Amino acid sequence: MLELRPNCELCDRDLPPDSADARICTYECTYCVNCVESILQNVCPTCGGGFAPRPIRPANAWRPEKRLGLHYHPASTTRHYTPFKLDDIKAHVERIKDLPPAGR
Repeated sequence: MLELRPNCELCDRDLPPDSADARICTYECTYCVNCVESILQNVCPTCGGGFAPRPIRPANAWRPEKRLGLHYHPASTTRHYTPFKLDDIKAHVERIKDLPPAGR
């Protein structure tokens, strides 16, 4: 199950569980759509992969017998931050941004 991290790891913008602006890589690194599009150019600074919209976990337990939904599996409250400096991120992005994610 996805961790649902609470913030953009670059600009620290809040990304609540119902945010349509959250983007994740395959390792669940989480960034806001603005950082992904304007700074990261769809390149994860950690793994080099691309990003996809983070799914929204249903707030309602539509099948309570399965114990699914945000009530049973709340979003994380642990904030994450990229360990990379902006200059390093920009160099990393520039190096591989023109390769499609499937070819990285």
